[in-house]
Amino acid sequence: MSRLLPSLTSLASTSSHPGAARVGIGGPVGSGKTALLEQLIPRFIARGTNLAVITNDLATKEDAERVKRSGLIDPERVMAVETGACPHTAIREDPTLNMQTADQLEDKFAGLELILIESGGDNLASSFSPNLVDYWLFVIDVAGGDDIPRKRGLGVLRCDLLVINKTDLAPYVRVDLERMVREACLVRSDRPVLLTNCHTGRGIDAVVNRISEAVLFVRSASSGRPLP
Repeated sequence: MSRLLPSLTSLASTSSHPGAARVGIGGPVGSGKTALLEQLIPRFIARGTNLAVITNDLATKEDAERVKRSGLIDPERVMAVETGACPHTAIREDPTLNMQTADQLEDKFAGLELILIESGGDNLASSFSPNLVDYWLFVIDVAGGDDIPRKRGLGVLRCDLLVINKTDLAPYVRVDLERMVREACLVRSDRPVLLTNCHTGRGIDAVVNRISEAVLFVRSASSGRPLP
C-alpha cells in the first residue's frame, strides 16, 4: 500500500490549455455539489472574477437549469453536458465533451478567468482528468456516514481539496464530526480538508480562498493581472 501512496498524491495540475482556470467539483449524489456551486458563484463574482459554469448530468440538464434560474449568474454563462453514461466517464476517461464545452465558453466570453465544472453525482471512486481541470474538489457530507474517509475512495484521496458538507446535520445522524475530520486528514496526509454548511454559507469563504490561491493567483501572477 505504501508504494501506491505517491501516485495518489495530487496537487494542482499544471494546465496545458491557455486561458481560464478550470476547477472541478465532484462527489456522490446528494452531497451538495450544486448547493456549493450556488454559494461559490456570487462570492467569485463579488471579487470581480470573470466566471462561467459547466454542469454534468446523466441524461438531463437539470442542474444547469437550476443554476440558470437562480439569478446568480447570466444564464448564457451556464452550459450543460449530458454524459449519457456514468458521470466519471465524461470527467476522467474521456473528458472531450467537457473540454469542448469549456473551449466554447472561452470563445464566447472574452477574458474568462474561471470555469467551474460540476460533475454528475457519482461514487467515492470518481476523479477528474488532469487534462480537463487544473484543480478539483471532492464533496462528501456527514449524512453519508463518518466512515467515508476510512473507505479511502479515490475521490477522497486524490482531490486537491476535500469538502465535508452538511456539518449541521452531524448531531441528527449520530456522526462524530471531529473523528470524521481527523480521519480525513489522516488518509489525506494532512492535505486540505474544509467544513461547509451550504445552507447557511458557513465555511464557503475558505473554499473560495483555497481556489483563488491555487489557480487564480498563479494565473494572475503570470499574466500581470491583479488578484480578484
